[in-house]
Amino acid sequence: MNKETIDILGLHFTKKNFNDMIGIISERIHEQKKSFIVTANPEIVMHSLEDKEYRQVLDKADYIVPDGIGIIIASKIVGSPLKERVTGYDLMISLLQKADKDGLSIFLLGGREDINDEAANNIRNTYSNVKIVGQQHGFFDLNDPQMAEKIERLSPDIIFVALGFPRQEKWIAQHYSIFTKGIFIGVGGSIDVLSGRVKRAPVIWQKMKVEWLYRLVKQPSRWRRMLALPRFMLSVVKPTKNEK
Repeated sequence: MNKETIDILGLHFTKKNFNDMIGIISERIHEQKKSFIVTANPEIVMHSLEDKEYRQVLDKADYIVPDGIGIIIASKIVGSPLKERVTGYDLMISLLQKADKDGLSIFLLGGREDINDEAANNIRNTYSNVKIVGQQHGFFDLNDPQMAEKIERLSPDIIFVALGFPRQEKWIAQHYSIFTKGIFIGVGGSIDVLSGRVKRAPVIWQKMKVEWLYRLVKQPSRWRRMLALPRFMLSVVKPTKNEK
């Protein structure tokens, strides 16, 4: 692990804050360099411990950013505090704002067909200078290289991949060698928020760092997924205790 990252249960999280990441991404867009960005929360970390293939996929990422207060807490436990959360939704919005300012192009991949269409329409209405060079719902053969080849031909600056984890990261890693440029970032359910179908937690919930609780209140069926949170914290604390 280098000085620019911190190891949390084997994943190397970048120590860059939100504005630093936007600066890095902007530079890579300007230089037409491709980048694979993972926005990882405790659920993703725990899945990577159980799925060896997925762990290998995440190891290929150029940047893993802390999407979730649990990651920030864990970084303090292991003795190398991360500066702040870098959430997938906030990254997506900031990149859309940059694309609007600079006239950049994007490809919107994933979600149900109606969700994808509504998200694209909202982007057009809100960020009129953004060039949507293509869009595709998430119900296609992920192993078929034709989609990746199509995106490569269209040559977008930013590719938002909303296939949900672990599918979105696996898709990016599987086809990454095809691409010569582009910022590839898995945004998962953020496309649902962008479409207007799902509301993001109110600002007060965000400031209190309990967006996860808001989602659970609104979607009680998520309770099984939320079990990853205590398991994650226990996994972080155990090795720390053993070292003492």
